[in-house]
Amino acid sequence: MASKLKDIETSSSYDFSEYSSISGPSKISGRPQPGITATKIREHTDAVTDAKVAFLDAFSPEEEKRIMRKVDYRILILIGFMSLVKQVDVANAASVKVMQVGQPRNILKQLNMSADDYNWVSSIYYIAYIVFELPSNVFLKHMTPRIFQTRIIFSWGLVLACHAAVTNKAGIYAVRFFLGMMEAGMFPGLITHICSWYRSDEMGKPIMWMFTFSQSSGIVGSLFCYAISYMNGLGGLSGWQWVFLIEGILTMLFAAVVWLLLPDYPKSPRTAKWLTPREQDFVEFRLSENAPKTHDAVFSREEAVLSLKDIRLWSFMISQVLINLGGYGLNWFMPTITTNLGFAKLPRNQLLNIPPAATTVLFMIFLQWFMMRAYLTRPLIIILIILGQTVCFIIFLTVDAKAGIYTACILGTAFYSGYFIPFWAWRSSTLKGSTGTAFTLALQTSIAQVGGVIGPQLFRTKYAHNGYKVSFGICTGAITAGLFANSVTWYLTRNVEWDVRRIRRERIKAEKLGRLFVEDDIKVFHEREFFSKTLRRGKDAGLAV
Repeated sequence: MASKLKDIETSSSYDFSEYSSISGPSKISGRPQPGITATKIREHTDAVTDAKVAFLDAFSPEEEKRIMRKVDYRILILIGFMSLVKQVDVANAASVKVMQVGQPRNILKQLNMSADDYNWVSSIYYIAYIVFELPSNVFLKHMTPRIFQTRIIFSWGLVLACHAAVTNKAGIYAVRFFLGMMEAGMFPGLITHICSWYRSDEMGKPIMWMFTFSQSSGIVGSLFCYAISYMNGLGGLSGWQWVFLIEGILTMLFAAVVWLLLPDYPKSPRTAKWLTPREQDFVEFRLSENAPKTHDAVFSREEAVLSLKDIRLWSFMISQVLINLGGYGLNWFMPTITTNLGFAKLPRNQLLNIPPAATTVLFMIFLQWFMMRAYLTRPLIIILIILGQTVCFIIFLTVDAKAGIYTACILGTAFYSGYFIPFWAWRSSTLKGSTGTAFTLALQTSIAQVGGVIGPQLFRTKYAHNGYKVSFGICTGAITAGLFANSVTWYLTRNVEWDVRRIRRERIKAEKLGRLFVEDDIKVFHEREFFSKTLRRGKDAGLAV
């Protein structure tokens, strides 16, 4: 990429019109900006403005790292714990199923439910999630992320605590529906939020933090249920009731932490407490053209309509539904699988869920490291992951040995959960604007939870006679179809994804030279053509690195 300099007259041709007029010391957003009094800027493409090039060029890679470390410190740890708490609260419904199994205080015995009845505990949760996800996320910009997420976390903690009071099948179904309703909006709200802080080529990092903490719920939840199982009968409550009650109370207390600490947007008033005005401008300036911005409209009907017309929304959605169908089925049924293997007696059976979770965490960390180096496009990484996941489900179909099944549980969980690290980073590159991002993510994630409704229903007792071969066969078919759907989505996003990889590589090269790469950026609204519709080299193929 060219890095020549061209002379400009600061007073006449230095275009800051989209921010504010300039007189005297150069300013952005009406604030004096050190480093923009130079009379030369780098030659650049039409993907960036003179103002953006001049402003960002005043920063060094060391300054960028220092600023983004502040952002990481404020955001990554907190969203990680938010994901952890959410997943522990949701997933422990599967874990409590095998607490005191076969004993009078087992949840199935006390609520007079069959295993098939209990599968609806998961399905009903996702039905509510589907219904309320989109309406919930539309209010994100109205309420600000901090208030939005605090409301969600406190309300679902309250509902979770109420699980301890249910006495029959209808009661557990009701509280699970309300839990899905209260939790709806959290995940797409978080993704929308971090899109306003991180570039698309960096999204693997915050996504990795979210999902590694979320996957750690398998470790935390199993240890929690193992410890609480010894409280069985204390105060007249069964072990499963103590699990829900304690988790609900802790979740409500955690909502206060979110209220106090979660940042809103780069240029929100609260952000000025820990970022200088210049640093606030930097964080937002470095984003690509399609990213949500602080001062975007609260709601744009045009962005919502354009999102619905974008075929990539539906392609990503179908891809996610198919992968979820297989993955949710395995995640929901895995505590039962590991218990039935007979490797450990009660209550140590809960500890068998730790190795799959630990392996998944390590795999996710590796994926984020690999993605940041831009060796491969993100869709290609996804295709390789799905192939690995398919092999694991074939093992479930063809192997009866306990060690083989447990190995498939470990690797299958890692491949399924690891899929979402590149997937959501990939998805972020074609989102457009605040409303478009919030609307698209809410609609996509809500419909994609159809997999969460269907997956648990595949593992009904009538399929148990041969080790649930029919169930795993359906999951294998869904994942294979997901491989095809993700390949089609790759085709539809081929140019933007190549652009993302190209810019990421340019940024790495520039950093080695001791500067930021500012001469070019990803084009989303008017995509470059690296590959034609027939996958031949396009008119912009010469830009590729």
